[in-house]
Amino acid sequence: MGTRRAPHQIRRLGTEARAYGDPGRHRVSSRAGGAGGGHDLPPVDISEMWVIVLVPAHNEEDQIAETIQSLHLQQRKPDKIMVIADNCTDATEEIARSYGAEVIRTVGNRHKKAGALNQVLEMLLPDLDSRHAVLVMDADSALHPGFIHNALVRLAPGKLAAIGGTFTGKPGGGLVGMFQRNEYARYARDVRRLQGKALVLTGTATLFRALALKEVVSARRAGRLPGRDQVYDVRVLTEDNELTLALLHLRFRILCPAECTLTTEVMETWADLFKQRLRWKRGALENLMDYGWTRVTLPYWGRQLLSLVGIIVIFAYLGVTTWSIVVAGGLVIHPLWLAITVIFVIERIVTVSSRGPKQMAIASLLLVEMVFDVFLQIAQAKAFWDAAWRRERKW
Repeated sequence: MGTRRAPHQIRRLGTEARAYGDPGRHRVSSRAGGAGGGHDLPPVDISEMWVIVLVPAHNEEDQIAETIQSLHLQQRKPDKIMVIADNCTDATEEIARSYGAEVIRTVGNRHKKAGALNQVLEMLLPDLDSRHAVLVMDADSALHPGFIHNALVRLAPGKLAAIGGTFTGKPGGGLVGMFQRNEYARYARDVRRLQGKALVLTGTATLFRALALKEVVSARRAGRLPGRDQVYDVRVLTEDNELTLALLHLRFRILCPAECTLTTEVMETWADLFKQRLRWKRGALENLMDYGWTRVTLPYWGRQLLSLVGIIVIFAYLGVTTWSIVVAGGLVIHPLWLAITVIFVIERIVTVSSRGPKQMAIASLLLVEMVFDVFLQIAQAKAFWDAAWRRERKW
């Protein structure tokens, strides 16, 4: 499959998709409201829904087979699997085809994952309608078998525009991998506790109603949302977080139900993890700057404030401890800091209970957990600093 043929192949896929849906296009008004002031979409018979999977991949020969296999093993199998090969120089394309996926090469893409997805979605979306859903997932993720079925059950009634997944970490990475798996377990616990009300539709895997994505494009074109008239804003560091804000500002509802789970790769070195987290944290902050102070962004700004407080508290804690040892000649902790220590340890233990007694025992060791927490706070502090001084954005 040559690079020059990619646009033609995408057009053909759009025609093929239209054959499974309504003969006409459905226009959704941004003023349409549902229960609680939300934005409803047309309800659809779940048996008539058509699922297209988009997997952007750059040199993912080690992961792509597992990703595609997880799609073939779905209780409700997708109707089309498309791997978007973005400037690949390894065997990603050949492996993807051997597992039954259709491969589309990007053409002159300079905007990484967001640009690769936009190239395909620009050709595909005009021919999609109320019956279509688009699953976007990372090439290093593997869905659990009920993901698509459970997501469609939630999407079909029209009350929700997108269903995100909660994830656990794949094996590997030694100590840094263990920290990430514990962190993901805590994140999944928080999402379950909030009954699926997550703040972000992560790029690991999210199923969108096609009409919602079309409305994002229309809103960007009309100047009601930041970015060019494409689904993903290619200016930002965290395109998934930005798209979540776009959907919420259009009054769409989103959910990350406990039934939609997957596994995803962990960073295997401290350097790679720091680079990833710095991009996530700075990207989230700059997304908020783009949208400003709105009813939607209020809780997100609140989290940024809590992060800032967390930085102050953790370094004050370390400063007091160091002063006690170096200056006072012994470890003398004020009752306030002792209480904070006890609360921290209990929280660390309880929130990894889903990973078993061994991880709970490790989490009880204050020094071990503090290493990772300080690491994350340093990344957060650098994100604040870089954003404040408008340092160059780097992927």
